[in-house]
Amino acid sequence: MADIKFSDDERELLLGLARDAIRNGLKKMSSPKLSSPPESFGALRASFVSLHNLDGSLRGCIGNIEPFESLLESVPHNARNAAFHDPRFSSVSSLDELRDIKIEISVLSPPESISSVDDFEVGKHGIILRKRNRGSVFLPQVPPEQGWDRETTLTRLSLKAGLSGDAWKEDDCVFKVFEATYFSE
Repeated sequence: MADIKFSDDERELLLGLARDAIRNGLKKMSSPKLSSPPESFGALRASFVSLHNLDGSLRGCIGNIEPFESLLESVPHNARNAAFHDPRFSSVSSLDELRDIKIEISVLSPPESISSVDDFEVGKHGIILRKRNRGSVFLPQVPPEQGWDRETTLTRLSLKAGLSGDAWKEDDCVFKVFEATYFSE
């Protein structure tokens, strides 16, 4: 899996794009456009934007696993969706609230199939579970942040997909893993 690297300036620029996209959404304006973005921002990349309250609790998280737009489009798009369309949370409602939100961006490598959950490394890999018409995903940073080991992660992944906690042990589960570069304000 490819290691995705960004300079400090590029990270700051992406975080600024995400914050501006949410701010402009609150003002009912379109997302800002960069006049001369770094060349790397033009690559098709999957990303997630996570919003956290000051206490560290999740406030919203939306992204895409497969790349279908450039990073320059993906980050603002996912930032707005995390702020206004994550069904688990009410929409960010004001500029005052936005000031108290910390933004995290994850840029994903393309997912790769694994033949066994033994190939999943907690803290290194994000993981995707698919079983029939159900699915769920955890970014690589989630299990370590929660203090989960592999079995706990897989149990939580199954539950997140709306399955029984031990569904991950069943033969018809399909798993993919990916890596992510992530950074926050």
